[in-house]
Amino acid sequence: MTLGRSVQLEEEKRRHPLLRLFLGFVILVIVALVCTVFGGGWWLKHAMRDSLPQLDGQVRVAGLSTAVSVRRDQHGVPHIEAATLDDLFEAQGYVTAQDRLWQMDMARRVAAGELAEILGKKLVDHDRMQRVLQIRATAERMAASLSARDRRYFEDYARGVNTYIDTHRDHLPAEFRLLMYQPKPWQPVDSILIGLNMVQILDEHWPDKLGREKVEARLGPALAAELYPTGSWRDHPPTVAPPDLTAPQPMIPDVPLDESQTSLHDLLHLRELIEGTKDVCRECIPGSNEWAISGAHTASGKPLLSNDMHLGHNLPNTWYEVDLRSGGFHVAGVTVAGMPFVTAGRNDHIAWGYTALYGDTQDIYVQQVNAQHEYLRADGWHPFEHTQETIRVRGGSDVTLDVERTDHGVVLNPVLPNEKRTLLLRWAAYDSRSSGIPLFDLDSASDWPTFRQALSTWWAPTLNVIYADDQEHIGYQAVGFIPNRPTGIKGTPINDTQHDWQGFVPFDQMPSTLDPANGILATANSRVTPDNYPFQLTLEWASPYRNERIWKWLSGKDKLTPADMLTLQTDIYSELDQEFAQRFAYAIDHAKVADARLRQAADLMRSWDGSVSIQSAPAAIVDAAKHAFWPMLLKPKLGDDWQIYQWAASAFAQEEIIMHAPAQWLPKDYATWDDFLAACVTRGLEEDHAPADLRKWRYGYVHPVEIEHPLYRLLPWFKSWTGTGVQPQSGDTSTVKQVGRTFGPSQRFTMDWSNPDGATENIVMGQSGDPLSPYYRDQWQYWYNGKTFALPFMDGSVSASTSHTLRLLP
Repeated sequence: MTLGRSVQLEEEKRRHPLLRLFLGFVILVIVALVCTVFGGGWWLKHAMRDSLPQLDGQVRVAGLSTAVSVRRDQHGVPHIEAATLDDLFEAQGYVTAQDRLWQMDMARRVAAGELAEILGKKLVDHDRMQRVLQIRATAERMAASLSARDRRYFEDYARGVNTYIDTHRDHLPAEFRLLMYQPKPWQPVDSILIGLNMVQILDEHWPDKLGREKVEARLGPALAAELYPTGSWRDHPPTVAPPDLTAPQPMIPDVPLDESQTSLHDLLHLRELIEGTKDVCRECIPGSNEWAISGAHTASGKPLLSNDMHLGHNLPNTWYEVDLRSGGFHVAGVTVAGMPFVTAGRNDHIAWGYTALYGDTQDIYVQQVNAQHEYLRADGWHPFEHTQETIRVRGGSDVTLDVERTDHGVVLNPVLPNEKRTLLLRWAAYDSRSSGIPLFDLDSASDWPTFRQALSTWWAPTLNVIYADDQEHIGYQAVGFIPNRPTGIKGTPINDTQHDWQGFVPFDQMPSTLDPANGILATANSRVTPDNYPFQLTLEWASPYRNERIWKWLSGKDKLTPADMLTLQTDIYSELDQEFAQRFAYAIDHAKVADARLRQAADLMRSWDGSVSIQSAPAAIVDAAKHAFWPMLLKPKLGDDWQIYQWAASAFAQEEIIMHAPAQWLPKDYATWDDFLAACVTRGLEEDHAPADLRKWRYGYVHPVEIEHPLYRLLPWFKSWTGTGVQPQSGDTSTVKQVGRTFGPSQRFTMDWSNPDGATENIVMGQSGDPLSPYYRDQWQYWYNGKTFALPFMDGSVSASTSHTLRLLP
């Protein structure tokens, strides 16, 4: 039978030669594809291996005056020692480029609006926004206004980066080869561009004002005010000794409002450009935790300081760890790859950290324009200033953009194509007084007065800065150039002459305190101003739950240790979620309709301890109900515009509405709030695909963490091993360990002044941007498992931990 079949096939082939050719062609194509895939994979891994930096021996670096030592510890952190500061910062530029050159190039392109030149037409809209905002022009003005000393140090850093580029043209990181382009020379303006990128991440309020305008137009200002709280009764400003429980919210009177002209499409597209997604992770907003504790509450009798800054996860990481030493200048910590100095960390005498202040440095004005396309100001009509921008587009035609500007700022309409009004953005960054980056002075500070002096010229981002020193002092200082608005901040576009700026809030009147009587200072992005504070810094503080938990956890405790600090940094208890669990369970008990599944949900929630752990079923149920709540509440009043609503304190707004059950918010399809909240639980279980037996639901698997390389995630064979994969995760946005799928603590730092050489710091993944480097993801297990390690500082401990030594020679 088999023989007969074979003969028959041979007969068919002879009768149909085209079939034989076709089969041969298909086989050839398959072989070619296999060879291409395997060959491409081999080529890319070879490129990765080829670009690994030299870590030992000697290398010539043009521009150095004497030899520089670069010792890398067991995590690849460079400890750089030089005879002069100029050599030190040149070496810092060279070494950072060894590990992060492609990330640095992308970061300056992101800020300047030059991504489409490399990545094609899909990035034109992003580039258009950055060009309209005039980020490069602003950076160039700031670079030109640097002091002679700072300009020299920025040029030193740039020279180090350029030396690395010039000597490694044939061994650049694999991403350059994959995208087939070469980096341009580094300039001081590029470092400032990267700083401006961080300013945008932390201080961008103008899109929220457009969204709020549209929501207010639908709801009226009084009802909308309940969605946009400014502070809360739970706040604990660091300059107030007892917990501040007053903070009543002012009533906003109803006034006639015109329907906003900004379209839903424009606002959602704007969110996608800024956040990289159309989806809303409420309160996945850049923030942070920080606290300082006096020796009265520590086991050693010396101060402790901790800081973990919360940002979107990137690969490579946002932060780059480094230790810099030259003569009496010695500082270690983290910096943004592409910027000289140390941004946050410690030196021989002081330690410091940051949380975002959310200061409002931007206003939108509705500009009156005449038929001749002139704008009106107090002294009459004036022509717009014009700047021509050309966006280079890879594989497509260049895009020419006319950017208009007035004395108030830039015209936003090119990024809001459906907007009928002329809208202007005024931003503190455009002010000539906003210049310079005082990081060198901060790195050199030795006590509270020199620390504050350095910060007095810090213009942005607006920050809460925590402080502790070797003389047993702890302190707090708010920084940033925030406009002084005598008539208050307007949360929507301004269409009057009553909301102009009168300079900036004076530095000596920004919130500040030294050595509080209770021996504790902490901030976590919620309100930091006391009730009688004379200036309005922002309308948009974060929800209070992380800050409240930190204060409660620290208060009443003594004999605290660095291990306790890590325990608090990774704390996953949510008082808010536990409160919601009780309220949802009560609602189900009293709802008109509750099936067996809902009753099981209620039983699980009512006995829950509030720990948002990986294995928790109640945490998954509460989160699902919270997520379902907003569209079910807002759609009946806003329709599709409900998607616009986003606010840093939306969780507090949600708590106030759920716990107080105001009649004006109850959707008309429900007779009682119990019925509505029970329906939220039902909807949440359906949308999140909860299992039939809710006891088997696991929070951490529904809300994982996943960190991917921006390029290699697109390649199937490389995605799995160049990123973390999807990993179950504990915590949510209301826990001290504030996390989302692609968001969370970007580093964890603790300084113990009883052991100056024992400061701990880890980032998320690793120092290197090369997946084949041993330092690409060696820190991941520390971050993921809530552990940390020491960052060597003294010469003896650096020597003991040295894995590689490279000498940079002139």
